[in-house]
Amino acid sequence: MFLAHPVGRPVHEIVAAEDAKNVSWLDLIEPSEDEIRLAEAVTGLSLPRRDALEEIESSSRHYRKGDVIYLSTPLVRMIDDRLTTYPVGMVVSPNWLITLRYASYTAFETMSRDLAANDVDFALSDVPELAIHLLETIVNRLADILENAGHTLDTISRTVFADKRSRRRVRNADVLRQTLRKLGESGDLTSSIRESLLGVDRIGMFLGDARYFEFRDTLQTRLRIMGRDVASLNDYVAQMTVKVQFLLDATLGFISIDQNDGMKLLTVVSFVGITPTLLAGIYGMNFKIMPELEWRYGYYYALGLMAFSVLLPLFIFWRRGWFGDRSS
Repeated sequence: MFLAHPVGRPVHEIVAAEDAKNVSWLDLIEPSEDEIRLAEAVTGLSLPRRDALEEIESSSRHYRKGDVIYLSTPLVRMIDDRLTTYPVGMVVSPNWLITLRYASYTAFETMSRDLAANDVDFALSDVPELAIHLLETIVNRLADILENAGHTLDTISRTVFADKRSRRRVRNADVLRQTLRKLGESGDLTSSIRESLLGVDRIGMFLGDARYFEFRDTLQTRLRIMGRDVASLNDYVAQMTVKVQFLLDATLGFISIDQNDGMKLLTVVSFVGITPTLLAGIYGMNFKIMPELEWRYGYYYALGLMAFSVLLPLFIFWRRGWFGDRSS
């Protein structure tokens, strides 16, 4: 799809060069080769293809040709409950802002709505303002994703470290498996967000070092502020990574405790069954001389001895707390 954001008119799709009049921002969404060529014909600029946007070297992601700057970064996207990172490209020239992306992103839709509603304090034909505003919108969206991920980790933490009343309910096998799955998803998300933040941070540093906007002190200031925001978000990601690892260790620890409790139960059952089996074996022997066989209460004596051999270890294990947390 090839969208244009013209001045004073709604967003529309470009199918011919005439549709790009009074346009400063061209947004190419999953563009075909024909659409890229049409954009090149409209702007007179050479646009990168997807394989170029997926390059990982910094020199391939950020470079300048004359008065045109080429930028690219990976951005995280959740599609059909699957976390995926797609490349996003930006071409900034004196007259055009061209974005190339291969997935829908909330940040782009948010900025599009702001421009359509004229909810910005700059002229829509101001390309440097458009570029900085788009980067700021991307950073704000990444911050929102991090905030939601933080709430998810807080919920997981309350589940793992539940109080005594709900401990047995939340520490069953199904809940623990689901917790591990959520922690894995949170770990993947934080890793992908870190990669996206790193890409945006490099774009900001490149624009600052290249002094592309040095004629606009306000834009330079906003670049520095955006850099500080990205740095603070990176610190938050690092904290979340530590928390994910901590919760993962705690969950695995509780799983080990549950396994130990299961082994304790097997130990109790085995030990309890050994002694009465031994007694039954002794009194099942066919010895000629066995005083209890001639005793009137010998049978009841043997049964009582077996019962006592069962109750005594059960009482000992109970006193040791092997049957669970007696305080819960």
